[in-house]
Amino acid sequence: MSTNRCRWVAEAIRAIDADFNRSADTHLIRVDMPEAWQGWQIYLKDESIHPTGSLKHRLARSLFLYGLSNGWIGPDTPIIEASSGSTAVSEAYFARLLGLRFIAVMPQGTSREKIAKIAFYGGESHLVAPGEIYAESQRLARELGGHYMDQFTYAERATDWRGNNNIAESLFAQMALEPQPHPRWVVVSAGTGGTAATIGRYMRYRCFAGCPTELCVVDPENSVFADFWETRDCGLTTDRASRIEGIGRPRVEPSFLPSVVDRMERVPDAASMAAVRFLEDWLGRRCGGSTGTALIGVVRLLTEMRRRDEQGSVVTLLCDGGERYADTYFNDDWLAAEGLDIDPWLAALERWAEVGEWEEPA
Repeated sequence: MSTNRCRWVAEAIRAIDADFNRSADTHLIRVDMPEAWQGWQIYLKDESIHPTGSLKHRLARSLFLYGLSNGWIGPDTPIIEASSGSTAVSEAYFARLLGLRFIAVMPQGTSREKIAKIAFYGGESHLVAPGEIYAESQRLARELGGHYMDQFTYAERATDWRGNNNIAESLFAQMALEPQPHPRWVVVSAGTGGTAATIGRYMRYRCFAGCPTELCVVDPENSVFADFWETRDCGLTTDRASRIEGIGRPRVEPSFLPSVVDRMERVPDAASMAAVRFLEDWLGRRCGGSTGTALIGVVRLLTEMRRRDEQGSVVTLLCDGGERYADTYFNDDWLAAEGLDIDPWLAALERWAEVGEWEEPA
C-alpha cells in the first residue's frame, strides 16, 4: 500500500470513529403494558435514532470499516450496494463522509422516501427487478472498478459479535437495572441475518447461566428464511419479493446463521401492517414494517409465557421510523391494492391491549 493511500485509509477510519463518538447509544423503551399483563414486559431498542434513521446505520459503519481494513476501499473507490433501501441510505451517509461515489442497486418499488434520502446524502439509485440486484451490483463494481459492499455476505462477520458496543452488548447493558435484567426472549427480523447472528452469538458467548435468553426470528411472507431454518436447504428460493422492506429474502443469504436461532415465527403481512397502525396509537409514533412484524412475534411469545404463568420480559427492535413508508404501509389505497385486510388483526391487537387476551384471526 502506498504511503498516500495508507494515510487516506487511516484518516477514513478516524473519520468513521469520530462519527461514532459523536453518536449517543440508542434508547431502550420500556413499553406501558396492559393492566392484566403486570409481570410481563416489552422493551423496544430504538434504532431509529441513529443519524440515518435505522438499525442499518450500525451495519453500514461496520461494512465500511471492514472494507477499509481489508484494503478493498481507497480514496477513489466507487461504492456499490444491493439493498432494499435502509442499508443504502446509511452507506450513502458514510460514503459522503469519506468523499466517495455511492450507487444503490435496489428493487423497483422501493419507497420514494428512501430514494430521496439516498439522494440527500449524495448517493445514486439504480432500480432493477428484485432478483437482479446481486448480479447488477457485481456488474457495476466490475465496470467502474468499485467495491461491492455485499451486505448479505459480510453482515455476520463485519461486526465484532463479542462486544465493542455492538447492539447485543448495548442491549444487555441497558437491561441490567431492569426488574428482569435477563429477557426471556429477544425477537428480531432478518434481512441479511447479521443482527440475528450478532445477538445470537453474543448470548452464547456470555452464556447467561441460570437465566436463559433465547432468540426468535420473525419472517414475513415471500421469504425463505423460516423454511431454511426448518430444512437447512440452502437452495431455497421464491420468485416474489417481501412486502416488508428490509426483511425477508427470496433466497438464503450467506449471513443468516440458523444455528444461533432458537425459534422462528412466520408472520402474515396483514398482521405486520396492522401492527404498525397499532403501534402508532400505542407509542404515539410511526414505526417501520419490520417493527410491526416483530411485535406480532413478541405478542405470541408473551401469550405463551402468560399461559404457563412464566413471568418475564421480551425485547425487540424499533428498526426504523414510519415516515419512510407514508405512501405504502400507512396508505389505505396501497393496502387495498396489495389485497391486505388489516382490520381483523388490528382488532385482535386492540383487544389484547385492552383486556389482555390474544386470539389471532382465522
